[in-house]
Amino acid sequence: MPSKNHGAQPHFVAAFEDTPLVAIDRLDETEKARSTWADAWDAMRRRPTFWISSGLIVLILAVALFPALFSSVSPTQCQLSNSNGLPQSGHPLGFTFQGCDVYSRIIFGTGASVTVGLLAAVIVTLFGLIVGALAGYYGKWLDAVVSRVGDIFFAVPTVLGAIVLLSVLPDRTPVVIALVISMFAWPQVARIMRGAVLTARNSDYVVASVALGVSKFKILLRHVVPNAIAPVIVIATVSLGTFIVAEATLSFLGIGLGPGTMSWGRDIGEAQTSIRTSPQVLLYPSIALSLTVLAFLMLGDVLRDALDPQARARR
Repeated sequence: MPSKNHGAQPHFVAAFEDTPLVAIDRLDETEKARSTWADAWDAMRRRPTFWISSGLIVLILAVALFPALFSSVSPTQCQLSNSNGLPQSGHPLGFTFQGCDVYSRIIFGTGASVTVGLLAAVIVTLFGLIVGALAGYYGKWLDAVVSRVGDIFFAVPTVLGAIVLLSVLPDRTPVVIALVISMFAWPQVARIMRGAVLTARNSDYVVASVALGVSKFKILLRHVVPNAIAPVIVIATVSLGTFIVAEATLSFLGIGLGPGTMSWGRDIGEAQTSIRTSPQVLLYPSIALSLTVLAFLMLGDVLRDALDPQARARR
């Protein structure tokens, strides 16, 4: 229909019924919102490194939990006549200086080494997460106290501090070793958690929760911690391999696990006496230790890339 004339040129406007409006980029409200963890899983499962490291870790945990399924030879059944003996039927990796089966000792020594690493990682993660979250969210004097105490422990190398403390402890079980390692390793996790909480507490959803009258502690538990925990999980995965190396180092130096406990570090330390004549006695437990640490480092690297949106975008 013609519109009002403006000068000599007429204008025509179509009727509304002839041009219905159509939604072009309408949001699909039926589709559930994807979480950070769902996106991370999609990113991880596409990487071969994730499956290789996960397979190695599952195998290591199975050996640690059920060593008798992987070796029928007793690791304490030793004969001096087999001292530094070469591989033979039923003993694929040969014998130690004392005539013990190398393969059996590696299998049964997995449990102690992995137990120390897992316990230390759990203790450090829980303690560092709690302390770092409280210091970062509440701040003020609590943040100052936690930061200064953390600086004191952070200045002492983990292995050096463990050497000094374990030298005066009579009982050196896997739990004791894990507690001593955790005592000097928690500041790193606490610092990372504190920084993540400082970033998360200024987010819009936290400000909205404060405006709605939600208590600070509930905001910390429900909103801040879940959105700040990702870097802590990554560092815990990487640190697990580091803690296994720390236990091996302490056992190698003779102040780790007690004489009655088998571990890779103790076997590596005892193999020093025959390294020139029978290097395989040192080589095989070292390979087991290296593969275990490498598996956890690879998994931590994959987790870091998957939980970092910028890293996912670059890939």
